Amino acid sequence: MQLNIQKSNGNFATIMTKKIIPILFVVFSCISLQAQDKKAKALLDQVTAKVKSYNTIAIDFKYCLNNAKENINQDSKGNVTMKGNQYVLNFMGITKIFDGKKTYTIVPEDEEVTISSFNEKDDNAITPSKMLTFFNSGYRYSMDIIQDVRGRKIQYIKLVPTNTKDQRKEILLGIDVQTKHIYNLIEIGKKGTKTTLTVNSFKTNQPLSKNHFTFAQSKYPNYYINKLD
Repeated sequence: MQLNIQKSNGNFATIMTKKIIPILFVVFSCISLQAQDKKAKALLDQVTAKVKSYNTIAIDFKYCLNNAKENINQDSKGNVTMKGNQYVLNFMGITKIFDGKKTYTIVPEDEEVTISSFNEKDDNAITPSKMLTFFNSGYRYSMDIIQDVRGRKIQYIKLVPTNTKDQRKEILLGIDVQTKHIYNLIEIGKKGTKTTLTVNSFKTNQPLSKNHFTFAQSKYPNYYINKLD
């Protein structure tokens, strides 16, 4: 993953928020791959069954970005709540809400809300539903190492992009052998960038208000509303 690192606040946070969404939903998407490794396929199928059995999923996560060559070492925390196609993501001071039709990106530092419609034909548009088919093709995968992390057995599955133009060298997906929940996801770029998303807490079927995924403009009376369409 090649990142254009800037120190500008809202802009950099917005860039990083856009990047965290695909990584987050890769956590729940890589489970629909075509069989290449029977053991890996069987484990991914178990993760799929677990994820699909939940009405809602709420996770707190840690996101680390490292590149020794560029002297980059950044850690951030965030959380996301998902229900079907809808989600609310809080990351680096930015809130992103997707209600199933429109995406609302709220940047308090700039006092701005950007509203955009979801276009299914847009290849760059990212939603949980699109991410569910993200890994259907374009990757070779196999079982990798198993590690003991504070008493938890974490089995890694390695995914290697088949497209030579892909900037990622490989992706490692760590799965808790006992719970069949995702523990972490590691992306290793060809230019030395390593991004790691670690799930700190994983809660399911939590009660949510009926307006949890609804943007309320009244909460942001002084914000500039930027409607892209």
